[in-house]
Amino acid sequence: MAVIIDENTRVIVQGATGKQGSFHLGQMVAYGSKVVGGISPGKGGQEVEGVPVFDTVAEAVEKVRPDASIIFIPSQGVKDAAFEAIDAGIKTVVIITEHVPVHDEMAIMALAKERGTIVLGPNTFGIVSPGKCKMGIMPNAVFNTPGNVGVVARSGTLSYEIVFNLSNAGVGQSTVVGLGGDRVVGLSFVDVLKMFEADPGTEAVVLVGEIGGNAEEVASQYIKEMTKPVVAFLAGKSAPPGKRMGHAGAIIERGKGTFASKAEALTAAGAKVAGLPWQVPQLIQESLGRK
Repeated sequence: MAVIIDENTRVIVQGATGKQGSFHLGQMVAYGSKVVGGISPGKGGQEVEGVPVFDTVAEAVEKVRPDASIIFIPSQGVKDAAFEAIDAGIKTVVIITEHVPVHDEMAIMALAKERGTIVLGPNTFGIVSPGKCKMGIMPNAVFNTPGNVGVVARSGTLSYEIVFNLSNAGVGQSTVVGLGGDRVVGLSFVDVLKMFEADPGTEAVVLVGEIGGNAEEVASQYIKEMTKPVVAFLAGKSAPPGKRMGHAGAIIERGKGTFASKAEALTAAGAKVAGLPWQVPQLIQESLGRK
């Protein structure tokens, strides 16, 4: 099984006629996702990769019944685009865009919480349930092994490497979720861990974290309650002290959010922490009683 999206998810692309939106719309179609429409004000009636384009999300909802939207809109327009999707009743919104103003992010999350909408991002690589549906910018060829291991991550390219290693080791994935790297994002590690814990098709979880913030320490408190094994990998072990690195949400402040503090919290919660990305498959197999 999968969480959030599956083979029945009907996707629209906001910003479908832009350079990034049109390219990744084509990649999602090629992957097999049910992309039912694109949104581009003033360009309704056109097509992108055979997908009809509408002027508004409301029009798309009326004509093609989407339930999820992915946003490829410049940062200054993301708030309006997200509000439009949420107001139209879309229940899953993936925001790829980075550099969204913090106050806009806060407003988006407040409305999403009020309306019961799932938001991933901003600054996320997206979400993919291998073999079923992809909403994001991840390479199709890497995410092609369905299975029973859930992955939740803050980092994009690192997740690609870990998923590639998992697949090469014969370990398929149920869903791979990118939380987003900005200061204010939608779903948290705990939100997704709860979904994986409840999903009968997920038997183990890989958590891909990084230095900065306290998201991993907060997640460790929930991991203590989980019945499914968790393997973690943390980026930033060798980051020089005092240097700002990575995402806006990956800043070490007042000595908190260090690699050591996160690794200690996760280990104490019962998670296995891999020292290198290619160690993750072995630890997962050990956790599932495989060799």
